[in-house]
Amino acid sequence: MSENIPQAKTIDEVLSILNVIIDESIENKSTLGYFAVLYYKVTEKVKEGIEEGMFQNGPRMEQLDVIFANRYIKAYYEYKMSLLPSSCWEVAFKYANDYWIVVLQHLLLGMNAHINLDLSIAAAQVAPGDEIHDLHADFNMINHILSGLVGNVETAMSDVWPFLKWVLKKTRNVDTFLIDFSMQEARNGAWKFAVELAPLNSTQLEQQIQLRDKKITKIADLITNPGYIPSLIFKILRLFERGSVVAKIDKLRSVI
Repeated sequence: MSENIPQAKTIDEVLSILNVIIDESIENKSTLGYFAVLYYKVTEKVKEGIEEGMFQNGPRMEQLDVIFANRYIKAYYEYKMSLLPSSCWEVAFKYANDYWIVVLQHLLLGMNAHINLDLSIAAAQVAPGDEIHDLHADFNMINHILSGLVGNVETAMSDVWPFLKWVLKKTRNVDTFLIDFSMQEARNGAWKFAVELAPLNSTQLEQQIQLRDKKITKIADLITNPGYIPSLIFKILRLFERGSVVAKIDKLRSVI
């Protein structure tokens, strides 16, 4: 069955497959489309950055993007085919049908698995051994691209949760809101783990990936079960969410 899982060879093929996942999510009214839309927009921005010469090594960055994306694509189709993806992805996908999980939690679950695990593996694969250090500047450039998307994500979230718009207006803290913080912190951790993975042989690499997967799965559990007070707040937010799953996907697609 695994031979039926699509894998991209170029960044344009990544975008094409992500579009298929988004369309499938719309057709099935699946919340899996939330992260797919966010990831499509990130990939689109990376492609623009490569074309505009933002990276020191554009071809290497495209290779990194493709390897990175293929891990998410593989995990998505493994789950759809009732195979076993990484445990942190399994948790993210499992909660797709949980009524009480809000849009923000769906996004954070996807970001947790993809950034905290997949990005490190992709970076170590594209720049093994001492080559990893030459990747650092381009790796950091991704943070700059992501920060530009945060305001648009918050705008979309504000339309889903009118209460959130009031919170952002009162705090005047848009640039350090939860999504931005989570992405920045996750990418910092991903770089550290990538440096640890780069010099390892295949056996050592697999052992460290399995250990890392268990740790990241525990973070996923914190996202879905953050404690009594945060859970109560999320439940209140969930009750006041506007629109259907499809409407939320369309909102994210048009605003981000």
